Amino acid sequence: MTVMPRNRTTFTQTAVADDPRWARIVTRDRSADGHLWYSVATTGVYCRPSCPSRTANPRNVQLHDSLEAAKATGFRACKRCNPDGPSTDDENAAIVARVCRLIEESEEEPSLNELADAAGRSASYFHRLFKSATGLTPKDYASAHRAAKVREGLANGNSVTEAIYDAGFNSSGRFYEKSTDMLGMTPTQYRLGGANEDIRFAVGQSSLGAILVASSKRGVAAILLGSDPDALVRNLQDRFPNANLIGADGDYEALVARVVGLVEAPGLGIDLPLDVRGTAFQRRVWQALQQIPAGQTVSYAKVALRIGSPKAVRAVAAACAANNLAVAIPCHRVVRNDGSLSGCAWGVERKRVLLDREAAEGR
Repeated sequence: MTVMPRNRTTFTQTAVADDPRWARIVTRDRSADGHLWYSVATTGVYCRPSCPSRTANPRNVQLHDSLEAAKATGFRACKRCNPDGPSTDDENAAIVARVCRLIEESEEEPSLNELADAAGRSASYFHRLFKSATGLTPKDYASAHRAAKVREGLANGNSVTEAIYDAGFNSSGRFYEKSTDMLGMTPTQYRLGGANEDIRFAVGQSSLGAILVASSKRGVAAILLGSDPDALVRNLQDRFPNANLIGADGDYEALVARVVGLVEAPGLGIDLPLDVRGTAFQRRVWQALQQIPAGQTVSYAKVALRIGSPKAVRAVAAACAANNLAVAIPCHRVVRNDGSLSGCAWGVERKRVLLDREAAEGR
């Protein structure tokens, strides 16, 4: 004979059904796990919001803001959702973190199947899980890690060959196929801080203040906005400490004028080759920004969703802040969920002016 808890009772259906927390249980909201629990009088169990069991009648449900409160009902923990254990999100985060360390510590890049086995998940499920958590596929993460190790090795004075093999590349040929995309220049130039790379630049004035335009052989590498021209030049020097910074001539002034025109009429766009330098994740974010139509805004969360990484909202915001190509990569079109303007590398007021101009151009 089953002994039922003495304090089992029937709860007020209307009160629970009208509670906004109930909607999170109905939708099995995983983000509520660890913050909300509920107990069911008819089954004598307490659960987490994401429990896969059939949704209970709210008449038989009581909501709890702590695990202790759920246990105090005298009910047992649900065996399907294990509310006493870590949440699914926490468990998945731990899995991804463990696999990231495995990738970083492996001499050779592990295969997807090897990583999935280490995670205890199927390859397809693990691939989706990893991308959702990090914003990158496992292969892209491994490539980004190796690129970072190459940059670190070169910056520490290692030879190009030492840096290549220390980063896990088993052949120099494979590395050189991707080296320009990884470093934005040849490995030797990167090792010397951009030595012998010519960076042409000029500082001009726009309606938004000072503007610095710099370019390499590959295209425009920086469009910086600010109030102090000298500060913009110092910023460029910090980015390319050993490059040959070449002041503008008449031909280059024409390029600057085109970029200034973009600032004055951002909605018209501009067709210029860009030398985009960033991590694999940053590039994905920046590509998504370039697809936002002029005159429209998108939230950081929406951008994260568009690149297939809905949980990487903070990383998206960081990528926007790291954008070196003002207006050409329109980070000013990204706003908070409520539509309000958030911080911008070029200042919130410049962001507001750019959006106002695009809105006016569209009318």
